[in-house]
Amino acid sequence: MQLQPELEDSDTDLVAQAVQGNSQAFRQLFDRHYRRIYALVWRLAGDHDSAHDVTQEVFIKVWRSLTSFRGESKFSTWLHTVATRVAISELRKQKRWQQGLVLTDDPTYSEQLASAQSTDVSLLDRLILRLPVQMRWVFVLHCIEGLRHEEVAQELGIAVGTSKTQVHRARALLEEWLSDDTTNNS
Repeated sequence: MQLQPELEDSDTDLVAQAVQGNSQAFRQLFDRHYRRIYALVWRLAGDHDSAHDVTQEVFIKVWRSLTSFRGESKFSTWLHTVATRVAISELRKQKRWQQGLVLTDDPTYSEQLASAQSTDVSLLDRLILRLPVQMRWVFVLHCIEGLRHEEVAQELGIAVGTSKTQVHRARALLEEWLSDDTTNNS
């Protein structure tokens, strides 16, 4: 693996060792990047159990395809791309994620929200869980992870206009819910 000097980062040596089969080097990469990947997957999945399972799948896929990392970008950028693709693919496989809307009077929503009431989960994150699944995916990928609408559309297999519309609707819903929460807590 030949890296361009300006693209070398602190993961370069670990990646090279991991490609050679060094599981300790891969473990260090895992430890270094797990929290960020888990956060991405949790926001897409909406619950901790699925997020944990899918994050494990992401790192299994990364281990298996590490030799395809060419070093043309930072490892973290490549990892993020792999994680997004694996997460969307795995979540689509789960039947419950194909249902569409998460209704606020649905008892499973209440359970999700209750389990998300920890100090490390912000109000915005809890409200994001209330968004319909595809809208949540688009919002997370575009607004939180910073993908362009074209990239979101490609990842999710939707039109660019659909991505833009979903972000607009998500922002409107979140603003409404935030103002309701502020009003209710005053």
